[in-house]
Formats: sequence, C-alpha cells, structure tokens
Amino acid sequence: MGDVIDTDICVIGAGSGGLSVAYGASQAGARTVLVERHNMGGDCLNTGCVPSKALLAAAHAAAEVGRAARFGVRAGPATVDFAAVHRHVHAIIAAIEPHDSAAGYEGLGVTVVRGQARFLDPRTLSVGATTIRARRYVIATGSRAAIPPLPGLADVPFLTNETLFDLTVAPRHLVILGGGPVGCEMAQAHRRLGVPVTILERLTLLPREDPALVAVLRDRLVAEGVVVHEGAEAKRAERTADGIAVVVAIAGAEQRIEGSHLLVATGRVPVVDGLELEAAGIERDAKGIVTDDGMRTTNRRVFAIGDVTGGPLFTHTASYHAGIVLKRALFRIPARRGAAIPWVTYTDPELAHVGLTEAAARAAGHAVRVATHGFDHVDRAIAERNTEGFAKIVATPNGRILGASIVGPRAGDLLQPWVLAMHACLRMGAMAQAIAPYPTLVEVGKRAAGAWFAPRVFGPGSKRLVRLLGRLG
Repeated sequence: MGDVIDTDICVIGAGSGGLSVAYGASQAGARTVLVERHNMGGDCLNTGCVPSKALLAAAHAAAEVGRAARFGVRAGPATVDFAAVHRHVHAIIAAIEPHDSAAGYEGLGVTVVRGQARFLDPRTLSVGATTIRARRYVIATGSRAAIPPLPGLADVPFLTNETLFDLTVAPRHLVILGGGPVGCEMAQAHRRLGVPVTILERLTLLPREDPALVAVLRDRLVAEGVVVHEGAEAKRAERTADGIAVVVAIAGAEQRIEGSHLLVATGRVPVVDGLELEAAGIERDAKGIVTDDGMRTTNRRVFAIGDVTGGPLFTHTASYHAGIVLKRALFRIPARRGAAIPWVTYTDPELAHVGLTEAAARAAGHAVRVATHGFDHVDRAIAERNTEGFAKIVATPNGRILGASIVGPRAGDLLQPWVLAMHACLRMGAMAQAIAPYPTLVEVGKRAAGAWFAPRVFGPGSKRLVRLLGRLG
C-alpha cells in the first residue's frame, strides 16, 4: 500500500509555469503538491533559455574581441576554448538551479513528489505508489523538440536542445535543420565561436516575423559567415564516414549538405505522454491540451498552462498563465487570458515583437498607419557603432497601437514600453510625449512614435495654420 495525499492543489510539472503556481499557491496558504518526473526547473533552466543565453553571452564576448578595433582598441584575434565555454554554460545553470530545487520548494511548504504522474479518474492522480486527491490540478508539463518524419533521420546521430549543450568539443561543421528562433540563435552563437554553420530552412528565416526586420538579421548572419539556405525542403538524412549529410531540394534541384553534427530545430510538441488524460476526461488536439480562456480544461477540476496548451511557447507565457490560474483556483477571480504576448529572438541584432505585424493587421481588416525609425539616427547607437536595425510601429489612424517590432541592439529590452502601452491601452500620443533620457537606445521607439505624427504636424494643413496665425500677429 502506498501513500495517499489529500491536497488543495496539485501541480504536474516543475518548469517555469508549474513552479510559479506552486510558489504562489503555497505562499497563499494552500496545501500544495508538486510532481516532477525529471529535472526541477524544466526545459528553461536545464536545456532551453538559461543555457542558450549563456552560450550566446560567450559568443557575444568572442565577437566583441574581433570588433574592438572600431573603437581604437587593439586586440588579437579571439581564441575559443570550447570546453571552457561548456563549463561556463553549466556553471550558469548550477548558479540558478538552487532557486528551482526540490529542497527550496519543500522549504516553502510544498510537497514534492518525484515520478510519472498518471490520472486514474477525473479526481485522482497516481505517482508510482502514491495516490493524490486534489481539489484542483494544474498540468504544466511543457514541450519537447519536435522530430520531423525525415527519411533516414532515425539512423543518424542528431542533436536537439536537450543534447546540444553537452558538447565539449566544437563541431567541425554544424548543420541546423530549421531557421526559427532556436536555429538562428544557435547558428550565430556557434559561428562566433569558430564553428562553420549551415542553416536549412523549408520556408524563410523566422517566418512569423515582419520580412523587413528579418532581412536585417539575415544580412548579419550571412556577413558573419553563416550559410543560409531558404526554401530548402529536406528529403532525407544520411550517415557519412565522419558525420552526417542532409539532402535538400532547393528550387527543384537536389543538394547534399554534409557536416559533422546535425541540430534539429524544427519546432516543439507538447509533453502529455503517460498522463492518461482520457481517464480524467481531458481533451487534447494536435497543438496540445484544450483549454478555455481561463486555462481550464474539459475537466473543470483541471487547468493547463504553458507549452502543453500549444502556445505561444515562451517561459513568460507560462508565468502569465500561472497568474491566471492562481487567481481562478485560489481566489475565484474570473481572470482570462487576453494580453498581447511579446517575444524576442536573441540574436545580434535582437528581433523583438508584440501584437500584430503590419501584414497581420491588414489581413485582420484594420486600417493601418505605420511609422519607423532607424538606429542610424539614434545618437547612442551611433556612439556605440551599432546602428543596424529599426523600430516599426503599427497603429490605426486614430492612434490605437496594434503592434510593435524592433530589430537592433537590445531590442528585447526596448520593446517593454510598447508591451506596457498595449496592456494599458495607451495611444501613440502618449508614447510620443513620454520623455526618453538622452542619450539612450530607447529613443528609437519614441522617435518612431514622433514619426507617426509627422505627416499631421508638418503637413500642408499645419503649414497653412502656422502662416495664418503668423498673420494674426
């Protein structure tokens, strides 16, 4: 006979979303159980956001050594100790790990149960020999790398985000299947660390983004030596004597791309295996677990949050969902999702976006006015010799902000005023009138807002008014 635990809330999955729910519920006084079958911290800490950004930081440092001469600083060519980079990445994981540890959460009063969670019925869960009965459940099991049904792929060694950061020796040539955010970030990081890199993308790089902004990033990747093949449909993978090969069709002609390592970065799939969702009456579709706008599943006792619901697949989305569930499950507040979710591709230059792109806004039937401003007209960017990119704001003719995109230095940080503006329903006038400290990069957004008003302020009507008022003395 195993243990039986009766609790207020049981969270399945100790990634960012699950940890947020467990922390909030326990601090609010609810009896809380947290179930995790693998690593505390989930994908974000162990194989996703944290290690990838640590690797990008190392790559940025290598790039800056090579670019120091533009400031009159003489430095020799950068040399990369790939094993030391590996140690750096895992040291960062280790530094953050205590915040997400089982011991830390148990110290908060959370009961941590390790093992595979499995629903026995709509109200009962089992984890090994332990039976859990909770008033409310939250499924936060995340996602894993999607493996495409590419002929031959199962017969060749390949990497995903779960294994990429285990490399202690630099690849001789890294081939990346997929030109989304992960593919672009890892391509640039490895190229800056001295690795030849080829991206194979079936469509175009970052197909969800505004093509004008993607063009800036594409140019930088190519200039740094990344080989980019867009419109490349993978036909099969093959093992070679000293690595791998991917055969692709480009413009109807087959090409064979050889490398030492293959990184598969073709998207994510929800992790639901072993949960026995059917026993609990929980529906799922191809994207993930089906929820309403309050994150409740088809079982009224069960909520689902984060990647397992199908997207957007970001750590901050899972945390946002966690806040909704805490309000509903603990305080019976009728919270619902609806905020515009921002996202960032952490390349150099960064590409950040919130809301609708221009194309999406027009497709949705909005009347649209667009304003842009380039970093080449921002004094701080000029002083730092980093002027690639621009801000692009999409709004209605009356100034309602529909979306904002920035490609350039620190774009992810510079996007936040626009996230707040959309959340608070501010209009373009508020953004144009806000005072930006000089000289800062944030001026790029303020000046884009000012450019939105330029046709009205400096147009023929304004000039006629100025002349008329001048005649009046």
